[in-house]
Amino acid sequence: MPSVTFRNARHADLPTIIQLLANDAIAQSRTGYAEEVTPAVDAAFNEITADANNEIVVGELDGQVIATLQLTYIPGLGRGGIRRALVEEVRVRSDLRGQRIGEALMNEAMARARARGCALMQLTTDKRRHEAQRFYARLGFVASHEGMKLPL
Repeated sequence: MPSVTFRNARHADLPTIIQLLANDAIAQSRTGYAEEVTPAVDAAFNEITADANNEIVVGELDGQVIATLQLTYIPGLGRGGIRRALVEEVRVRSDLRGQRIGEALMNEAMARARARGCALMQLTTDKRRHEAQRFYARLGFVASHEGMKLPL
């Protein structure tokens, strides 16, 4: 695996993060798809990074952002008041996939979640993402629940 370092995203990383998210056929088919930073995307980035319970993590290789995910820490009343970590928008640059960068990124997310006192990490993945489902299962995730969404 290449020597990737992880850090919290900076505003200057936003155009690259959006390109990582846009380089995806499923994302391209969804409402709200954007290939560049829009005012709404900029506002969302600012809101996420200002919230102590949210992080956008990037992986850097040779000074370039090549991977990203969003990590949200959720306090809850269930299960005795445990904290959960929710993972969203996981991406690795397409030409670098298959080199265990995604695994390192997820390990970074798990370490951050444990450090924040989380007892559970959860995520959803589109049912069409068969490779992603195999990837998460290899990391120990179990498809224990059926995810549901409702556009508002």
